[in-house]
Amino acid sequence: MLNIYATIPIKPHEFYAVSIKSKERGGTIERQIEFDDMEVALAVFGKQDENARLLEKEFGIAMIFRGAEIKLMGEEDAVAQAEKAIGAMVRIHQSGLPLDEQAVRYCIMLTREGEADKVADLTGDFLLISDKGRLIRPKTLGQKAYINAIVKHPITLGVGPAGTGKTYLAVAMAVKAYKAHDVTRIILTRPAVEAGEKLGFLPGDMQNKVDPYLRPLYDALYDMLGTESTMRLMEKQIIEVAPLAYMRGRTLDDAFIILDEAQNTSREQMKMFLTRMGVGSKVVVTGDVTQIDLPDKTRSGLVDALVVLKSVEGVARVQFTEKDVVRHRLVQEIIKAYDRAAAKSRPQNRK
Repeated sequence: MLNIYATIPIKPHEFYAVSIKSKERGGTIERQIEFDDMEVALAVFGKQDENARLLEKEFGIAMIFRGAEIKLMGEEDAVAQAEKAIGAMVRIHQSGLPLDEQAVRYCIMLTREGEADKVADLTGDFLLISDKGRLIRPKTLGQKAYINAIVKHPITLGVGPAGTGKTYLAVAMAVKAYKAHDVTRIILTRPAVEAGEKLGFLPGDMQNKVDPYLRPLYDALYDMLGTESTMRLMEKQIIEVAPLAYMRGRTLDDAFIILDEAQNTSREQMKMFLTRMGVGSKVVVTGDVTQIDLPDKTRSGLVDALVVLKSVEGVARVQFTEKDVVRHRLVQEIIKAYDRAAAKSRPQNRK
């Protein structure tokens, strides 16, 4: 029997030790992982064994859970991969993030891509605590790169599919900057692009008409600050949520400014928005270039900006993929299905 003892670093000056024992049995390998902490072992196996069943299915192995010990059985390569995925899961758990299905699937994906060790990058400090006491922090490497870009650059373009946290994390960074007194106000805006219904036919005054377009921004603020605090800051005009048209002619100093759904801006609107930036301000632009609702002949301001600003110093671009989706796992599959359909529908290049 081969005995291996390894330590998995979690944070500086803090280590979580596991004892790993391996032996071969007729073409398969049996590996025993003994945890020092029963709580971690339970988290890895999951409620009603859901994490273990997922690991078994994805790697083609068998798992047995006894006390603080997990036994892996199967082909050597598959067991080795499952072991690496479990190591990544331990890091996730020790960082305070929940080991839900999305997190386990992400660990499996990183393992298959040979990047399981990179999950340690997600175990750093959280951004802030939500109104309900939940830690807000990046859950994927793409989200981590996005946060780093926002910190280091005056302007960040976050581009990618729905469910990747582009808007939510941008709002979190805005709230964090305000609480740290890095900015004096937060400005959130979206283009009010009509999709199906005309604004003029919607009930209420102009604010009532545009509020549905701004609802995702309100929801993010309410989650982080609470409804009462958000409304109080809005009354003081410290937080402003408004349609993009309201930005024209303004100079925005010492502000954290977010333009959401930027794929639905025109080239002229995007230029107008970006030139509102004043001294001491930070700008984040988010959008999904696969969900453009503009008329066919109108070029998206976001698509244009990705080209025009490519070589401008101080402007960062972060590209999210379906790997960064943190909603229901089916969202990833839906995005992949649409991507495959789009690829098939593209005309083939002629020689």
